[in-house]
Amino acid sequence: MATFSITHEQRVDDVAVIQTLTATDVGVGQAITVAGCGTGFNGSQTVISVEPFLFSHVDDEGDLIFDYDVIVENQILYQNVGDDVARAGLTTYGTLTWSLSCSWISVANVQEWLGIDSATANDTAFLTTCVNASNSWCFTRRKAAGYTDSLSTVPNASVKLGAVMYAATLYRERGSVDSYASFSAMGSPAPIMSLGQIHRLLGVNRSQVA
Repeated sequence: MATFSITHEQRVDDVAVIQTLTATDVGVGQAITVAGCGTGFNGSQTVISVEPFLFSHVDDEGDLIFDYDVIVENQILYQNVGDDVARAGLTTYGTLTWSLSCSWISVANVQEWLGIDSATANDTAFLTTCVNASNSWCFTRRKAAGYTDSLSTVPNASVKLGAVMYAATLYRERGSVDSYASFSAMGSPAPIMSLGQIHRLLGVNRSQVA
């Protein structure tokens, strides 16, 4: 969970606009909680835009219109019914709380890939840690590559397999350094990773998709 300070607020055509003091990784479609603002801005909200330009109005087609000559960094927009409120700075900063919780894959998915069940409760706990890490990492990698994904629904089967493979890789590297653990007297070979294949499955081996 991350908390950011809100410095400005605005409402035009039932669209609220808030600006944070520092940059966030919040994306379109994600849930945030706004507090400490006035005139109905507070509560749980769903982000509809993070365009870094001054918001002007909603046109007759329902599109958000921006003034591309005026840059407004760290801006977040969400639907918010109410009277128009001119853009203004807050005397006392509000707060934006954002919790990134991705649930694309489960422990059972990784156990299926590994072909084994967890031997102990400790194994299950560590496997859960690996699953959570993989969900977070895969979501963040795809977001950086230009995708807009749901946190609760995996985009497709290839992304699911990529996330499962990454979680399994983390699990199998338990207690080792940069590779799978080995008891060979010859020492460990150069790390053999599936990262290239994982990237291809996630669709992040290129910068962005159409």
